[in-house]
Order: sequence, then C-alpha cells, then structure tokens
Amino acid sequence: MRLFFAALILLAGCTGTPSSVQPVSPFELESYLGQWHEIARLDHRFERGLSEVTAHYSMRDDGGVRVLNRGYHQSRGEWREAEGRAYFASDSATGKLKVSFFGPFFASYNIAKLEPDYSMALVVGHNLNYAWILARSPTPSADDCLRYQQKAAAIGVDTEALIWLSDCLTATQPN
Repeated sequence: MRLFFAALILLAGCTGTPSSVQPVSPFELESYLGQWHEIARLDHRFERGLSEVTAHYSMRDDGGVRVLNRGYHQSRGEWREAEGRAYFASDSATGKLKVSFFGPFFASYNIAKLEPDYSMALVVGHNLNYAWILARSPTPSADDCLRYQQKAAAIGVDTEALIWLSDCLTATQPN
C-alpha cells in the first residue's frame, strides 16, 4: 500500500512554488475537504497505470489534513491506496500546502486555480513537472476541462503530456 505515491519521497524538501504560479487566495480549507476525482495528470511512476484515481481530504486531530489517495491498477486488478498528511505551508488563507506520504519528507501542493464553488482545481508541485486537474465530479464539462487545460498551459505545464482520466475533452480535440 505504501508503494503508491512513494515517489513523493524524492521530493523531500521540495516545498517551493513555481515562479509562474500564485497559489489561490482567499482559500477556505473547510470548502476544499471531501472527495476529488483526478481528471488529468502528468505521468509519474507512483501513479502509472492507475485509473479511477480519487483523493479524499479530511481533518486530522492535530489540525492538519488527512490525505487518502486511491486508484485502480487495471493490469494488476487491484486498488492501491496511500495515506498522507498535509499542513499549510504559509498562511491558512492561501492554497499552498505541504504534503507527506512518508515520514518527515514533504512536497509542495500549490493550488494554482480553483473554482469559486470549489468544484474544480489545478494543483502543481514545487515545479511544473507535477500537475493535476481535479474535480468533484468524475465527468466535468468539456468547457471546464478546456479552461483548466488552458490555465495549466499558461503557467507553463506541458499540457501535451497530460494523461486524461476523464474523456471531458474528447469533443474538443481534433480528429
């Protein structure tokens, strides 16, 4: 189970923010809690082969956030989970957190774009090689997906390399 997202260990000490990213503010943690579906991501070994990926955020007793990531590995026919913890990296009104899935090692969780109703988010790591588009629904609208893809491109994410877990952009892609 701990193998899932184990590569975040490599990001130890990587709690910065890319220069092209301004984490969202104001940010309300209570509104962000709950389940999110991964809509698109850049490829990394710790998620390779996974589909139906979700992240569930809930409060911890120590004031931090419990992070439970889950995905289905089709070729192995098994669900994988990783539990971590997150804390604000700066003030609690800014969507900049640090997350750990292994011991004292933390990685950046920068919310670069967020819908006012907290229905969709673009998250990047300490650099633009780590990026995720998340939504409350596993099937957001094509317009929403396109807006988030465009925002990712505008901040420098290689959107050609995004792996789409949702087919939300199928109607907008050229044949």
